[in-house]
Amino acid sequence: MNYYELYEIPVSPKVDSAIISKKYFALQRSSHPDFHTHSMEVEQEEKLELSAQINKAFTIFKDPQKTIEYYLEYKKAILPDEKYNLSTDFLMEMMDLNEALESNNHMAVESEVGAIDEKLHLQINKILEKKDMDISENDLMGLKDYYYKKKYLQRILERLDD
Repeated sequence: MNYYELYEIPVSPKVDSAIISKKYFALQRSSHPDFHTHSMEVEQEEKLELSAQINKAFTIFKDPQKTIEYYLEYKKAILPDEKYNLSTDFLMEMMDLNEALESNNHMAVESEVGAIDEKLHLQINKILEKKDMDISENDLMGLKDYYYKKKYLQRILERLDD
């Protein structure tokens, strides 16, 4: 099921969370199984499945990183369990962060991750504001690179919590 169609929103790597919330509640009101208790069993099962899809789409669209991932999957720009090659410069920077993490320099790591994250977001922000039809193949590859870098940074942040 295409979540963009389900929510009746344009295909995009960034969605308006206010619109998503409104659509979510409207969709749940019209399809939640609790509102169809007098329906036939087959229809109740269909409503239950639809409600699950509405919830899953909502979870994706409320998280900017998951929305980008869904968009990239929708555009077939990423594959499940893909081994993406990040730039050597980025990997060297991550190696330095991992060394700092091993040295228990958590404050410095957290600060550096924040700075890198901000820099990445500034680089990709223009693409996120574009409509799907205006996103070029280069933009798509830039978005893919951003997605994998953010994923790497998130793993480092998770290690900070350990």
